Amino acid sequence: MADEETDERGSYTYERLKAPTRQGKPRKTGLTAMIDVGPSDFGWIGPRGLKDLLDFGAEFIDYAKIFAINALDYPPPLIRKMVGIYKDYGVTPFAGGILFETAYHQNAVDEMITHLKRVEIDTLELSENYVELENDVRMQQIDLLQKAGLTVVYEFGRKIPTEPLSIDYMGSIVEKMMGVGVDHVILEQSEIDMLAAETPQAMQALPQQKWFEHCVLEPDPYSFPHQHIQMIKDFGPEVSLCNVTPEQVLKLEGFRRGIGRPVHYSYLSDDLE
Repeated sequence: MADEETDERGSYTYERLKAPTRQGKPRKTGLTAMIDVGPSDFGWIGPRGLKDLLDFGAEFIDYAKIFAINALDYPPPLIRKMVGIYKDYGVTPFAGGILFETAYHQNAVDEMITHLKRVEIDTLELSENYVELENDVRMQQIDLLQKAGLTVVYEFGRKIPTEPLSIDYMGSIVEKMMGVGVDHVILEQSEIDMLAAETPQAMQALPQQKWFEHCVLEPDPYSFPHQHIQMIKDFGPEVSLCNVTPEQVLKLEGFRRGIGRPVHYSYLSDDLE
């Protein structure tokens, strides 16, 4: 029997029989940020289930968001254990923006930084869903967090916007964030929805913006798979998406590659060359 040829994943390689692929990690676009919600209707995976998931899906997951204030609310030994598992599998865990907003509201950002270091979380989302920061205050907070050794992900937009934002304004925010070393900018889904409703042509222009490659879109987990598939159609398979639940990760990766009935197994189409 001839020697069996395998790739770096241990998968068998064949001359003609191949699964559809896309760019591997580390990558700058096509990011998938999973949301770790703890006990919920999306399913609590826990440390044992997390290892099983990552054995299959770590190469498809770039970030894992520790939902809301779970990084503070759950027992520190459990959080440290989960964080360590993510890191061992090459997935970057980060604390959700509501934790920052809570700390800022309580004038306790310094204590939040101490806590994140204790539970070994190195990345934090800075959001303004329920607090509103003036530009100089926002920049001061980012600088404070970065000087403390934290990587910052910025979430742009509000949960309940009152008027659509222009693409130019979005671009100015993203470019400003990139200029101060922010890792990525998450675009609040409600902002995208309002922009699409008020200015449909803007949705076609959005992926043409150079700064868009630094953005991560935030589909609603409860709208899976329809909203996620629509984003792939609108922005391409390398669109970066967050708030993907553990049970959605592998299906989403399939959709990106054209695998699955909801995307009509498009990788089999002659158009997908």
